[in-house]
Parts: sequence; C-alpha cells; structure tokens
Amino acid sequence: MLRELTLLVAEPQAEALSDALLDLGALAVTVEDAQADTEHEAPLYGEPGMEPAQHAWPESRLHLLIAPGMDPQQLIAGAAEQCALPPPAVTALRSVEDADWVRLTQAQFPPTQVGARLWIVPTWHEPPDATALNIRIDPGVAFGTGTHPTTRLCLAWLEEQLAARARVLDYGCGSGILAIAAARLGAAQVHGVDIDEQAVRAAQHNSAANGVDPQSARYTASADLAPLDTPGGRFDVVLANILANPLKLLAPALLARVAPGGSLVLAGLLNRQAEELIALYRSIDEAVELSVWREMDGWSCLAGQRRSG
Repeated sequence: MLRELTLLVAEPQAEALSDALLDLGALAVTVEDAQADTEHEAPLYGEPGMEPAQHAWPESRLHLLIAPGMDPQQLIAGAAEQCALPPPAVTALRSVEDADWVRLTQAQFPPTQVGARLWIVPTWHEPPDATALNIRIDPGVAFGTGTHPTTRLCLAWLEEQLAARARVLDYGCGSGILAIAAARLGAAQVHGVDIDEQAVRAAQHNSAANGVDPQSARYTASADLAPLDTPGGRFDVVLANILANPLKLLAPALLARVAPGGSLVLAGLLNRQAEELIALYRSIDEAVELSVWREMDGWSCLAGQRRSG
C-alpha cells in the first residue's frame, strides 16, 4: 500500500527538497500553501513587469507519495542531507490504496454546466448536451478548468452580458478558458495575456482545439498591458480573474483599457475583499463604478461599466 507524507517547510527549502525527494525515489511531490483557505493565504504573483520572485509560499506543505517498503525517515533524511538542510518533521502520514490514478483524476473533473447553454467538458467525457455551447478543456499546467467559483462567475457573466462583436481583453488568461468562451459566444476579437509563457502555449493549444480562429483570438506572454495594439488601446470588455493583491496593483492599467461604454469584470477576490477593491478602483477612476455582480461559495465577481460621456 502506498503512503502519503506531509512535511511543513519554509519557502527557501521547498523547491530544493521537492527535487531531492523525487531524485531519491518519491513517486510524486506536490507543494501547497500551508495557509491555504485562511486569511493569510498568499498568491504567487510577480509584480507587473516581473516574473514571480518565489516558487513556493512562506510556509509550504509538501505532500509526497512513496512506494510500499520505502523508509520515509531515510528518504527525508537523505533529501535533507542532499540539500544541506535539517530534516523537516513529518506532520501527517497516511496509507493510500493503490488505484488507477489517471481514472481517479479524471473523475474529479466532470462536465460542468455554467449557464443555460454553456458547458465545460473535459476531452475524456462526451458532452451531456450535444446542442449546447461545449468548451473542451482539460486540467493541465495552466489555471482554469471551469470548476472554480471565480472562473464560473466570469463564464456566467460572459454568457449573460457579452455583446456580439465585442473586443475582449482577458488579463491572466491561464488556460484560455475565458477567452475561448468569449470567442465562442460571439466576441469579434479576444486578446489573452499571462505572465507565464507556458500558460500562453496552453491557451493557444486549447483555443485551436475548440475551433477558435487564431486571427480573432491572440495570446501574449507579458506582465505589461502596454504592448497590446487594439485600436485606441481599449476594449469593450476587460476581464481579470486573478487574486485581490494583483487586482490592486493592476488597477490603473486595467481601468485604462476599458473603452467608453465598456465593461470591467474582476474576479478572484473573496467576498470580504469586495468593498475594498470597489473603493480603490473608484479612487483611481470615478468613470467606472464597480459593484458586486454575483457571489458564489465565498467568492465575488465585480462588474461595472465606463460612462460614455
């Protein structure tokens, strides 16, 4: 029977220890924020114009899967010695039934209905409704499978509010799911931007797999909004589904991209963060008045329109 161990480590140790554990025989290692789902949860985003400065959290949990018969203490001690670090303590140890991990992973991502006619369907499933607008996308290296409340809120906004032939900017596009949905829902032009080149490649692949015309949907790896060459530099819809702190840092740039009469849609923030974000954006540009469009499972989606005058 396989075993799963959990280690609590500081940020400077996480990446090196993960590599060493894999080198010494761990079957898999995953890293997560030790403060996840608390008010101290910390996003791993770089400042605008910069790559993320760190690749783990101030306190990280390492979950490692090891084969039967492997000595966990010997494995941890060997990895720590390889990294010239004191061995971290094991905070949890449990047995894991061997299983068809591919099938189990796929079972965690069933088709998801977002609205009246929009479904997110992994490629290993048949669409439940062949007549619906089905977006085929698999979990992978880029964020965005359609299952998280923030993504579902943005998808619902697009289905209900997106005007035909709109020009859309998706900042922090991840897998491209929102850009693809916008294009499939009738947007004339979609531009996805992400700081991660791997995410951009995933978005381009997913976009092509969903039959989106590459001339109408483009993706750029950049932390800077300035290079976008949309006429006038503004869009009918500006979407940003990231997290509260990046939304604060990017407020001036995102606001500057909203065309007169256009909409700004922000997600990735908790309900308790909504009023602070609304006040910040109002203080920068009073012509865009944000409000809570909808809430889901503790998360909020803000939306507002730029006055035309």
